Amino acid sequence: MAEHVRVAVIGSGFGGLGAAVRLRREGITDFVVLERAGSIGGTWRDNSYPGCACDVPSHLYSFSFAPNPDWPRTFSGRRHIRAYLERVADTFGLRPHIRLNHELRLARWIAERAHWEIETTRGIITADVVVSATGALSDPKVPEVPGLDSFPGKVFHSARWDHGYDLRGKRVAVIGTGASAIQIVPAIQPDVARLTLFQRTPPWVMPRADRAISGAERWLHRTVPVTGAARRGLLWGIRELQVQAFTKWPQELGLVELLAKANIARGVKDPALRAKLTPSYRIGCKRILLSSEYYPALARPNVDVVASGLAEVRGSTVVAADSTETEVDAIIFGTGFHVTDMPVAERVVGADGITLAEAWKDGMESLRGATAVGFPNWMTVIGPNTGLGNTSMILVIEAQLNYLGDYLRTLGSLGAGAALIPRQAAVDAWNHRVQERMKRTVWATGGCTSWYLDANGRNTTIWPGTTTEFRRATRAVDLGEYDIVRVWDGKPRGKEALR
Repeated sequence: MAEHVRVAVIGSGFGGLGAAVRLRREGITDFVVLERAGSIGGTWRDNSYPGCACDVPSHLYSFSFAPNPDWPRTFSGRRHIRAYLERVADTFGLRPHIRLNHELRLARWIAERAHWEIETTRGIITADVVVSATGALSDPKVPEVPGLDSFPGKVFHSARWDHGYDLRGKRVAVIGTGASAIQIVPAIQPDVARLTLFQRTPPWVMPRADRAISGAERWLHRTVPVTGAARRGLLWGIRELQVQAFTKWPQELGLVELLAKANIARGVKDPALRAKLTPSYRIGCKRILLSSEYYPALARPNVDVVASGLAEVRGSTVVAADSTETEVDAIIFGTGFHVTDMPVAERVVGADGITLAEAWKDGMESLRGATAVGFPNWMTVIGPNTGLGNTSMILVIEAQLNYLGDYLRTLGSLGAGAALIPRQAAVDAWNHRVQERMKRTVWATGGCTSWYLDANGRNTTIWPGTTTEFRRATRAVDLGEYDIVRVWDGKPRGKEALR
């Protein structure tokens, strides 16, 4: 007989562990955290490439309920962030709930039982509620390139770094210029024989004001915790003010562009290379990246920048869309992730017998970034239109945990066998408001194509407001936005009985 739990959480990154902590705080101990890998950490476990670090300040990139006074740097590297998540799991007693090597194969809503049947690689578990916390940056995206299968050298994605392959003395092609690539390039440039960067669109890159946090600062934060909270609050406040330019006054970002151009000029003296690296779109339209080493690395003698995307591979020759040909020994893809087409959606079957991917075939939509029509008692952490363009995703995660807590309390008050499913009208109204606000943002008016946009050109990724506004919108569940379904004697009943 399958094990049954009150709540099943999918994923053990920030979202999954945060959900687990919230469940404990709500007095719910009957839950599991299903993790497909052999350890916790999410994206900070998977991304182990050289130079991997966060572009959000350390004291803001941590839970408010689990402050860390001992961050070693103002912008922490992957190793310290992963260690922080391990401490969270230990401090809040999450280890007994975590099931490693339990990859989700299929989750199906069973109406007669008002629960989810979850098939994993280690067996079947049933749950009243499922919290999907797989994250947007979990499944690497590698473009289909003609001839890539016949490339005789080494090929891997930045999120699946091959540490057994020695890049020293090799000719390396890096495909893409996103957040991972600008960290990888300066990290490997001194060791490779030649590095060719394929740049379809140049990013805006600002200096990264990183430094070691002194022992005195750490002592102060440990001894007087309010100082750490104040530091976090200041970092948050600055970014709350900044977001107004992204969402309401994109035309005011011209001064920031001048600072970014000065950053290019400091690192690159060659006018032709500077021209290649200078974007033609409004800063902020794509995520602003942070690095003080990227431009100097591109100016080194063993680096070439091809201002074009990869079009074809012919044997060991990589060919750009502008016909530039380069012989290489290794290809590293820094081409991002499946964000608007999350693969987990293909494995979730709702009340109507269709997958979440089918329900979202015309674009992701949810109610308040959390619940989806046709999927009872299913909640997504970091769902549609919850992403942020300039601040910490932990702020959104904590807001969604507030919603989760109230959702579970509301569900509990309805008694056994109850399920909540968002009304189509409520989802439509929420997404209409989001998309109307999106029209004036830099992500819609900045003149770029980014991974924020889905196949239809609609931004289903970013939240077009402040984190304060999002927290207010997800403070509590409005039952008027949901239909309630109950199961008696094995039969679903209610105003809209689920199939």
